[in-house]
Amino acid sequence: MTITVSLDERQQNGTSNGHHHHQPPTGGTVNNGFVLEDLNGKKPNGTSDPEQPDHFGPHHGHDHHYHLHHHHIREKPGHDYTDDVITTHGVQPHHKTTYLETMTHMLKGNIGTGCYAMGDAFKNGGLVLATVLTLFLGFVCVHCQHILLNCAGKVHSEQQTQQQGKGRPPDFAETVGLCFKRGPPKFQRWAKPMKMAVNIFICVTQLGFCCIYFVFISSNFKQIFDRYGLEMGVQYHMACLLPPIILTSIITKLKFLSYCSMLANVFMSLGIGITFYYASQELPSPTERNYVAQWDQLPLFFGTAIFAFEGIALVLPLQNEMKNPHDFRKRFGVLNIGMVFIVTLFTAFGFVGYLKWGEAVEGSMTLNLPDNEILAESVKVMIALGVLLGYALQFFVAIVIMWPPMKCRLNITKHETLAEMGFRVVMVLVTFTVAECVPKLSLFISLIGALCSTALALVFPPIIELIVAYSNPQEKPNTFMILKNVFILMLAMLGFFTGSYESLSKIFQELL
Repeated sequence: MTITVSLDERQQNGTSNGHHHHQPPTGGTVNNGFVLEDLNGKKPNGTSDPEQPDHFGPHHGHDHHYHLHHHHIREKPGHDYTDDVITTHGVQPHHKTTYLETMTHMLKGNIGTGCYAMGDAFKNGGLVLATVLTLFLGFVCVHCQHILLNCAGKVHSEQQTQQQGKGRPPDFAETVGLCFKRGPPKFQRWAKPMKMAVNIFICVTQLGFCCIYFVFISSNFKQIFDRYGLEMGVQYHMACLLPPIILTSIITKLKFLSYCSMLANVFMSLGIGITFYYASQELPSPTERNYVAQWDQLPLFFGTAIFAFEGIALVLPLQNEMKNPHDFRKRFGVLNIGMVFIVTLFTAFGFVGYLKWGEAVEGSMTLNLPDNEILAESVKVMIALGVLLGYALQFFVAIVIMWPPMKCRLNITKHETLAEMGFRVVMVLVTFTVAECVPKLSLFISLIGALCSTALALVFPPIIELIVAYSNPQEKPNTFMILKNVFILMLAMLGFFTGSYESLSKIFQELL
């Protein structure tokens, strides 16, 4: 994944005082955006806003300082947040997006560190088998994204009917919660737990990305420092990264983080192009590579490939913020055209990377670039800095989910800012500790992909499609829908357990 950031121009009268009528921002895109709303500015005497949909998350019914919503702005009284639009991948503009703008956000939101790991994925799948499986997994992931869009559309239509045309479109977690709430009676009690489960998986995934970032950055810097005679273990490089990462992670003003993220996008884009250039030079014959890898390696391929493709939480915010939302999901819409390009790029990147470096290909192909060329070293620096600058925003999303219930549980009423900063530092130390224990980048990526990305990309969509299909007693799902979703769930469970087991086994072998 990567960081997507845009800044809009500061509006003259954008100050929020917590009491005037607030129009939801538009144009926020990318991966499960949230609004954090100051509940102290709510209307008195328990009056409620009829436009607000039902909430099933851990914050429902509690007087938290912040509350999670689908749109993407962080509101606090007395401050202008017109340029502080938070999503999983950064800060976004406040205008409805066009087809081309949405396509740009989608490409930037899906192409990142997972792309650099595709060479390692092909090593674990084989030149021919990995090509076929990558295309197949890409197709399944796109289909699951369409399932999520369809289910979100159905529950939103029902919501608008009940609320007389009012109400905002739901995000990923809210869609899952609403599907269960409107499903068969025996499943309705699972609405809140399932919405919470989606947020937990998103949170764990984001923290997993942060752990991977520690390993990714330190591995690239280690190669550079080793060449100039400053040799030390990758764990020491991680320790050196800790101070700057902590400093960026305690920044709560997204305006400042956005500039870092724009630089990160530039570095990542340049790095992908230059890395592909090096990988495509003087390619050996395909006969020198394995066409089909050993079967015990396939779970590692699955985890890495799903890690690269996991962008399902991206699709709803992208569609909801388009001028013409139908253009996102139509046959030649943003989703299909964009994912065809992404799947093709990942397949080509993995194929060429494995063909070029064979069994020596690393968890990030930047680690295979020459050590004695200025251009290659500049790529490693750019990519490492790009990921370093993107850590804070990936980390921010996890904090958005975790801090409000934590503050409520600990009953923190004094020194809230200091307490939040302390919590942020503790969570950075947690990601640092996990990264120190698992310094093998390729295994870490495969583990996060199998453990977290599988649930978001392949488990929740078929489940909610079946729940929605069985919600109407007069209509039953057809046999094809049942068999198709059962197949996807079996594939997901197979990849989840085998991928997690193989990754953990290899990790323990590395540690022992």
